[in-house]
Formats: sequence, C-alpha cells, structure tokens
Amino acid sequence: MNTYIYKSTNSILVCLFMLFSIPRIEAQLKLPKLVSDGMVVQRNTEINIWGYADSGAPVMVSFLGKHKKVKTNNTGIWITTFNTPNQAEASSVTITSALETLTVDNVLVGDVYLCSGQSNMELPMSRVKPLYEEEIATANFPDIRYFEVPKVYDFSGPQLDLPGGKWVAVNSATIEDISAVAYFFSKEIHLDQNVPVGIINASLGGSPIESWLDYDALKSFPGAQASAQKFKSQSYRDSIATSDIKRQQDWYSKLNNADTGLKNNWKSGEFEISNWDSMQIPGYWAETNLGALNGVVWFMKTVNLPKELIGKEAHLEMGRIVDADSIFINGTFIGNTTYQYPPRRYEIPKGILKEKNQLVVRVINEQGRGGFVEDKDYEIRFEDTVIDLKGTWQYKLGAIQEPLASPTFIRWKPTGLYNAMINPLLNYKIAGMLWYQGESNVSNADEYNELIKILVNDWRSKWVQGDTPFLLAQLANFLKSYEEPTESDWAKMRESQEAVLDLKNTAMAVLIDVGEWNDIHPLNKKDVGHRLALGAKKLVYHKDVVSSGPRFKSLKIEDNKAIVHYDLFNSSIQIQGAKPQGFAVAGADGKFYWAEAQVVGNTIVLTSEQVSKPLYVRYAWADNPDTVNVFNTQGLPALPFRTDK
Repeated sequence: MNTYIYKSTNSILVCLFMLFSIPRIEAQLKLPKLVSDGMVVQRNTEINIWGYADSGAPVMVSFLGKHKKVKTNNTGIWITTFNTPNQAEASSVTITSALETLTVDNVLVGDVYLCSGQSNMELPMSRVKPLYEEEIATANFPDIRYFEVPKVYDFSGPQLDLPGGKWVAVNSATIEDISAVAYFFSKEIHLDQNVPVGIINASLGGSPIESWLDYDALKSFPGAQASAQKFKSQSYRDSIATSDIKRQQDWYSKLNNADTGLKNNWKSGEFEISNWDSMQIPGYWAETNLGALNGVVWFMKTVNLPKELIGKEAHLEMGRIVDADSIFINGTFIGNTTYQYPPRRYEIPKGILKEKNQLVVRVINEQGRGGFVEDKDYEIRFEDTVIDLKGTWQYKLGAIQEPLASPTFIRWKPTGLYNAMINPLLNYKIAGMLWYQGESNVSNADEYNELIKILVNDWRSKWVQGDTPFLLAQLANFLKSYEEPTESDWAKMRESQEAVLDLKNTAMAVLIDVGEWNDIHPLNKKDVGHRLALGAKKLVYHKDVVSSGPRFKSLKIEDNKAIVHYDLFNSSIQIQGAKPQGFAVAGADGKFYWAEAQVVGNTIVLTSEQVSKPLYVRYAWADNPDTVNVFNTQGLPALPFRTDK
C-alpha cells in the first residue's frame, strides 16, 4: 500500500530532495496501478518508473541506491529510467514531490511476462482443480507475483492507466484465482532460472484477436476499423446494450411465466412422475421424443443412500450442462450455473441427504441442443464413497421457447481491449509475451495468419524493446472425431497460428494432444505451461533445449509413396504406438484417404490402396485428430500440416 511522508518529516529523502534544490510546487502524486507494492521489475535492462502530478511539478525517484530528478510534462506525466541488475534483494521505490512521498514496497528484480488471449489463458487454477489439488494445496512461491489486468474495454482511444489491479504473491491462499497456464509457466521459469517472475495477465474469455489490436494496426481490415468507429459512440453502445438486456429479460420472463415446473413446484421433488418420460444421462433431449426444442426441461432422479451416509456433507459433480441449470435436493436449493462452459461442482451441506433423495435439475436451453454433456462425471462424492448418477432419469417439459439470439458482446469489438488492457502496460518492460487465443477466430481462420503477425509486430513496436520473444499456444484438439478424413476450420486455424513462426524470435506450443473432445477448456494446463516454458528457455534464456516437436519440411513423391521429411530440431521421431497414425493422402482429384505409415530413418513413408499416385499429404487435419501419435523423443507432438493449400 502507498504511504505518505510529508516534507516536515526528518528523513533522508527530504534531505536529498532539498540538496537537489527542487522548487516547492504543490503536486498530488499518483502512480499507475502497475507501479505498486509487490511488483516485479525486469532485470538486466533499463526499466521505466512513471506517474502523474501537476504539470511542471518536480519529482524525485529513488530506487536501488540511485536517485533521479524529473519534471512532469504538460500532460501531467513524469517518467524516468533505472538500469536494473541481474539480481537484487527486495527493495522499495520512493517518489518524492515538494509536499509528499509515495513508497512502493517489496519490489523484486526478475523476469516479467505478459500473458494474454481469451478464456484458456484466463482460466484460473480453481477451474482445473480436479487435476491439481495437491499443487493448489502446497503452492508457496513468494517470488512469483501475479497481476491481473481488470477486464474492461474502451473505444474512445488508448488509455494511460488501468482502473485497478494489484500484485499478488503465489501461495495456497491466492493460487485458485491465478491463471493456470500462467502459473505453470511461471513456476517452471522460476525454478529453472532461480529468479523472481512477474506475470501480467491481460486476458478475456471469448475475445477475438481484433479486440486486442490498435486501431491503426487494423488498417488492412477496414471492416474491423469501421466496427471500432461505430462503437466509439456511447449512445450506439447504450442502445445495443439496452436492446440486448430487454430481449434477454423478456425471453426469461416469458419462459418463467410459462414454466409448468415452477407453477407446480417441481423443485420440491414431491410430485407424481408416472407421466414423466425417461432418458439416459448424460445426453441431449433432441434425441428423445421432445426433439430439438429450446426452453426449459426438468429432470429428476431418486437416489438411495446407505444409512451411514445420511445427513453427511458431500460434493455434487454434474459434468457440464447446456445451457443453464438450477439444482435441488429434497426441495433444498444446492446451486446454479448460468451458462454452459463452467464445470458443475456443487457442495451439499450437512443435513440435506436422506435415505431416499429426490435430485431435481431445472435446465434452461437458449439455443442449440440442450442437455448434459457426454463423457463427464455425474456423481455424488463422499469421503470414501462415490454414488454414480449416470443412467436413467425422468424428465418433463416445462416450457417451449423460441431460441434466444446471442447478445452483441460489445466488449469483444475491435480495439476495445487493446485500448483499455494493453496500452496502459506499454511502459512496463517485459521479458516476453505469451498468447493463447484463437477459438473465437475459427470462423475467419483464413485471415488469422495475417492478423497474428500484425499483432506481434504492433505490440513489439509499441513496447519499443526490439523483437520481444513471443510464445503462442496453438489450439488444442476439440469436438468430435471422424472415421474418415474431413475438412476442418479448426485445422485451418492451427495452420494460420503457425504463421507466427515466420517471424523472428517466436515459438509455438503444440497442444494437439492435450485437448478434450467435449470441452473447449481442457483441464490439462500443466503441459501448456511447460511447452510455453520450453519456448522461453530457448528464446529468452538461449538454453540448448528442444522446444518444438517435428515440423513438416518437405514432401517427396516416389511412385506410389509419399515421403514426409521433418525438421527435427536435434531430436528424432518417436511413435506412441505401433505405427504412425493421423496421415491422409490424396491424388489429383484432391480426395483424401487414410494412409498406411511407417517410419524410415527420420522420414515417414505413406501409401494408400485408394491412391495409386499420391500428390498431397495431411497430418492431424481435423477438429479433433485424437489418434495422432507422432512425437519426438522429448515427448513433444509433431505439428499438424497439409501440403495441398
């Protein structure tokens, strides 16, 4: 917290202030949110310390035994620089004006990284807790500091400061709110380099790349610039927001008024179910007699418990539900979730559970297919006992409703997040940038190869640090897999993301093996952090490590064989299984068939009975190529590719 020392204080700082003969001009000192207690500043470089005061006001800044005097410019901003060492003890920064002194305490010198993107970068450790309970319980890293940038947008132009935020040390009390990718990355770098690590996380779920770009950077995308111009208007934004809110309120009001389950108090579990139908859960009611309707459907299951579990507290796991749910046990409200993506994890308090229990779930579906996502856990967990809830449930329609149109999501429009969440960071020196984003751009994947290069080049120019290392997380496997080769927008997106490697000082973490077919937010964030850390070790610390799996280099055709040559980066091919899978070949007609593959030296040789003269090859070209198994000896997966673009 900032402390104030008035000039009458008998302190060394005031003496130094007087020695420099700075005139006594009244100035209310203010610091940007990043320059605050617990911050980590970048080592081995010239860092900026800056703030705000009255125009023309003199300011003294002291750090690491150095003292700098500076004068506030005519816009009320002062800035000075300090050279930082490779290592230093925790220290303070003091900023003194004619009337007051601000002190920033517990400042560490280490390596600072920007983490940005959408929900998979944003996702906190609490969301991946089932995989990392021990990690969360034992975390204690006082030299890893985390700053979460407030999730705000602004279309009026680039902003100078953030509306809030603070540096937090990583420990068991704070870790659940920290980005899982950022945590695993920073932990590995901290332990590997034995230096403090600072993470600045500027991420927002659902955000497309255009929202993270400056207006001028979008000059080759006039549609995005036009959208940014439109949303500068407060009245325009207000009219859209008002319309969205009214449409949603009207939809839910109509739904609730029509819901037979609310009228007849089905949440109590005390009703006649002889006229209810049954379905298997998990599953979707589009596959039942209801068909593909939207609205509200109620579900009920009787759960019998042994006497030793009666009245005990328990944990309820209800997988994922599309879209919103409210859950009741024996008439008692247990919890609710208002949209489809979060895992449903609820606590059942003591005294609720009986020998015979009525579990009631009210499911609201706004659009698409409503129901219970498959291949997830549905169970009641006690300390030593698990009650499986999968199987037959009773269900009954509460009300039918027309689909609810999606809201406008103003916060995702072009330039808004750059202005409010990136521009205020530009004075803060960093070691590198981490980027995990792309799910929201799958529909315009063909443009992304240009957009990602624009973002890297623009951010680098704005930070004025040269070719700052840029580490990109490629999209993981997701959605259903198919028995035959298919076209895939997700594969196109991964191909466009790979274009970042055309730029200097970039690396990409390939995640084609860590996804979940039924969850756009896979739990495995440790491998993501590790693979990004490998890129940092290579680019930032110049370590002799293998940071990439095999990458397609060239294709040679010999008679009926297609021979794939790889860049192996001082490693070799390793197949996780009997033989390589995930390869498809096509001839002149462009129709792809699965190929028989074998490793020959450092190449993979492909043949197919359906293709006598192969011309093109694809590997891992699918939304969810869940059979791919080409890795290197370090366990890093081969990059997806196609040769027919």
